[in-house]
Amino acid sequence: MKPEFDHPDAPPGKAGKYALPERERRFLLRAVPPGDPIASYVIEDRYLDATRLRLRRMTPIDGAQAARAVQRKLVQKVPAADGSPGLITNLYLSEDEYARLAELPAASLRKTRHSIPPFGVDVFEGELEGLILAEIEFATAEDEAAFEPSIPIVAEVTRDVRFTGGRLVRSTAADLRPLLREFGL
Repeated sequence: MKPEFDHPDAPPGKAGKYALPERERRFLLRAVPPGDPIASYVIEDRYLDATRLRLRRMTPIDGAQAARAVQRKLVQKVPAADGSPGLITNLYLSEDEYARLAELPAASLRKTRHSIPPFGVDVFEGELEGLILAEIEFATAEDEAAFEPSIPIVAEVTRDVRFTGGRLVRSTAADLRPLLREFGL
């Protein structure tokens, strides 16, 4: 069976063995949609210089239990040829493994993710303050194609590479302002 996406660095026959298709859609929002999140996390992403690797730490915002539930992972994303999500590989890390990899040169961004089913809504901080994106993941290509957002969106930005983490992490407030103005924000 031929994989849905090809991983350019995988040996023959191994393209789909560890990397999985990332089926997600992203939407630009004017505001966080109404509703109480079922969970919220502070996400700290480090995009390792000169790679397609992202080091992520997700810390729940829920008081005393947060320290025990921190998630750490190393992620490789290989985009599809059209710029949309392609393949993703996740490795979950111990605190020591994370600390060792966090020493590598990287560009960082920080955001708060609110889980408001079926969306993960990201509210960016720092240079990207004012940017709010919602994303949703799908199990099948059919579900992905059939999905209609149930919240007010400004635009779908799934295939707009300017809204990928790898691009946003290197954006400044001066870069963000004209981009948001293009969408009336």
